[in-house]
Amino acid sequence: MNKRTVRDIDLTGRKVVMRVDFNVPIEAGRIVDDTRIRAALPTIHYIIERQAALILMSHLGRPRGTGYTEEFSLSPVAAYLEKLMGHEVAMASDCIGPEIEALARKLQTGRILMLENTRFHTEEEGKVETAGMDAESAIAAKVNMEKRQRDMARQLAALADVYVNDAFGAAHRAHASTTVIAEFTEAAVAGILMDTELQYLGDAVESPKRPLLAIVGGAKISGKLAVLKQLIPKVDALIIGGGMAYTFFKAQGRGIGTSLCEDQLIETARNTLRMGQDCGTEILLPVDNVAADDFDANANTRIIEEPDDFPDGWMGMDIGPGTFEIFSDRIAKAATIIWNGPLGCFEMAPFAKGTMAVCRAVAASDAVSIVGGGDSVSAVQQSGLANEMSHISTGGGAALAFLEGKELPGVAALDDA
Repeated sequence: MNKRTVRDIDLTGRKVVMRVDFNVPIEAGRIVDDTRIRAALPTIHYIIERQAALILMSHLGRPRGTGYTEEFSLSPVAAYLEKLMGHEVAMASDCIGPEIEALARKLQTGRILMLENTRFHTEEEGKVETAGMDAESAIAAKVNMEKRQRDMARQLAALADVYVNDAFGAAHRAHASTTVIAEFTEAAVAGILMDTELQYLGDAVESPKRPLLAIVGGAKISGKLAVLKQLIPKVDALIIGGGMAYTFFKAQGRGIGTSLCEDQLIETARNTLRMGQDCGTEILLPVDNVAADDFDANANTRIIEEPDDFPDGWMGMDIGPGTFEIFSDRIAKAATIIWNGPLGCFEMAPFAKGTMAVCRAVAASDAVSIVGGGDSVSAVQQSGLANEMSHISTGGGAALAFLEGKELPGVAALDDA
């Protein structure tokens, strides 16, 4: 996607409203993971260094348009950003309205203003509950919400001269602050993070160095089915792990005990394996698994080797040591790696070995490595090897949508280069 970026326009003396993805985990007022905040710093610094006034906007959590609540306030994020930058970050009490317009007018070049959570307004997401309405009323309600959403976008756009979208993690959402706002601004461009995300993912899908290897894990096939269908014809090899692997095992006729399984997708799993054969794509499933007699870190464990069935009452929790070796060997031969989803229940230490082994193998490879998805990113951060990966995507859902071949509304709305 060839879009104009923040580097393509003159920002000197101008006001910039920038959508960031500061939807970060906060516990007791403390930010637990600052990955997304740090990822936006290059664009923030770039804008401030060019003597522009910067207005930041983001969502946090899912307040569902209930208005201000302390739990979902961006105040802790503003304070944290201020410490990271060593630069004052003023905090607004809302994101639209006369008071915010006044603050934006007074904002001087080189200064930063953080708007309050955009999702405190129902117009941000533009969702309307039509259950119980007749068809005519439902249509009227949707039309009314669309008008309100456009009005919110218009108010946000009026705060500045230029709109920058650096929120790749929200680019798959057609919200007021991610998409509709672009209709009302003089310029709508990608930030440095957004541009980097699109370049890495675009190159990996459209013109990768080969062999191209995809590693797809996570709990369920249902969340990754569209990705698998898109990737199988494009990749040279596909590694499947995590909870979703057990549906494939059952599709092959193996007993999986009480392992996670989506029975309604067993035939889909069979078709996926056939698709791999038809495309000449190597699909690798685990050859051994760590099983436990309970979903607990202190459970009894045993190794189940192919083609043995899992005993009744036992469940798969991680890939086994034989699988480590096979997967690691395949990873070492790849020139480009796309990884989305952990290979086991890495949140519990006894079942993190498989995912950590993959982290080490990817880090040690010479391949261009792209890691996306919240859990796999968390695993890489936990491994301490994040700096060894070529690119860690900040967008779980957006990265999946991109790999599925879907248009990202937040990207499509930006000015073409």
